Amino acid sequence: MKVLFFAALRETMGQSEIEILLESPITVAALKSMIKLPNGETLNAASRTQTIMTAVDQEMVDDSAMVSVASEVAFFPPVTGG
Repeated sequence: MKVLFFAALRETMGQSEIEILLESPITVAALKSMIKLPNGETLNAASRTQTIMTAVDQEMVDDSAMVSVASEVAFFPPVTGG
């Protein structure tokens, strides 16, 4: 599965994407628990103190959504306009 990071989250991670190998579908929340930030905190823990939006295959989803082995998952902060 391809996992993409955008904006400040990309800067925090130090990379724009990673590949994660899954054997079976999992929830977005479970995926967030697998991803470690450079400070050792999981993405799931970080989402308790900051808003992290999620898209699976270019559709906005919540943490209960299922992701499959072939999914593309993107994490990013809320988008604002101006």
